[in-house]
Amino acid sequence: MPLPTSVASALARAGIPEAATGVVVQSLDAREPTVALNADTVMNPASTIKLLTTYAALELLGPAFTWRTEILTAAEQRGEVLDGDLLIRGAGDPRLTQEAFWLLLRTLRARGIREIRGDVVLDRSAFAIETREASVFDNEPARPYNTPPDALLINFRAVMVRLLPDPQRASVTVSLDPPLPQVSLVGTVKADAGIDCGSPFAKLALDVQGNSGSARVSVSGAYPSACGERVWPISVLSHREYVFGLFQQLWRDMGGTLTGQLRDGVTPTQARVLATHTSPALSEIVRDINKWSNNVMAQQVYLALGAQTVGAPATWAKSARAVGDWARSKQLALPELALENGSGLSRVERITPRGLADLLMTAFRSPVMPELMASLPLVATDGTMRKRLANSGVAGQAHIKTGSLNDVRAIAGYVLDARGRRSVVVMIVNHPKALGAQPAFDAMLNWMHQRP
Repeated sequence: MPLPTSVASALARAGIPEAATGVVVQSLDAREPTVALNADTVMNPASTIKLLTTYAALELLGPAFTWRTEILTAAEQRGEVLDGDLLIRGAGDPRLTQEAFWLLLRTLRARGIREIRGDVVLDRSAFAIETREASVFDNEPARPYNTPPDALLINFRAVMVRLLPDPQRASVTVSLDPPLPQVSLVGTVKADAGIDCGSPFAKLALDVQGNSGSARVSVSGAYPSACGERVWPISVLSHREYVFGLFQQLWRDMGGTLTGQLRDGVTPTQARVLATHTSPALSEIVRDINKWSNNVMAQQVYLALGAQTVGAPATWAKSARAVGDWARSKQLALPELALENGSGLSRVERITPRGLADLLMTAFRSPVMPELMASLPLVATDGTMRKRLANSGVAGQAHIKTGSLNDVRAIAGYVLDARGRRSVVVMIVNHPKALGAQPAFDAMLNWMHQRP
């Protein structure tokens, strides 16, 4: 059938031609779609491609899969002194937080080590990927969503600019967390009671000077007093400098000392493990990825697919091969599929609406379906759909992955209708006016829930 009238009207009002829109709506028990528009047109799916990455990961790696980050040494410990180098070996953990890294160092300190008479050696050899500058995608290098993957990714490489207003003095205290030694801060922000809190950072200017090894961050402008304390995440250092800076700060806070420097290297075979951190299970990682559309976490998982199925070290080519082989084993015909990093933060990733719908149909029959569906944002409830369609009939009745890039908007997932029937929906818009597609997406979800 053609597009529902409400959906077609919403697209027309937004100035989006149907030729730039791909749609598939199909009941889970049906052989053919209920609605299909440009179903076989190759399109940029934006972050809805994360469905492919996370579904493949749940099947190939298993919901209980974990990553290990280790601190090792081949040096001797003499009392409180480690007489040699300390190695930190990453395996690509997608969610190694500052708190987890603190616990790793706390374990090291509990072994009686206080002084390290050697270098801190970062073993990031689990990944063999080309370094991509964060500014390449959209010239926004300080935005955390642009953080590239790394075998030793910590805290998403983010530094929090913390803003605490004092309305009585019309001033704002600005600080950095973590306070890395390579990052200096200049904050000249005023508290303004006349600014609405809807966009707390709209009147602020951020200027970052420096290079991957050090940075000077300047924050100026006006901040809404009504917002209270907020944090503004930024990314200003390279992976290696971020890890070293965080190590220096935390180790010093624990009373530790270091005489050496930072360098990259590979763990020697005779090294022994001093401390280990195990990541949360993949099922939990996947939930973070899909609920909040975390790009770098998706890329870390995508790289793990190649390393675990083809062999270490991880590369983009190995991961594309692993996903392609897996899709064929599932009898998913995706000849149009083009993958770059598995996250959708890409101008080259491609799939058809029908291909994405077939993926969702297949996933529903998979043993990992509960983990995948639970990872998707629930309409009007959580994740990227938490503010959508509140007080509507479809609220709480659809699990929907969203996608957005310049000139791209997309939704894909599962909708439960008022009669208890579940269907798959994929709707992708590739058009300069794609930003205005949300009313059409909402109309589609409402129509699916209410249809007879």
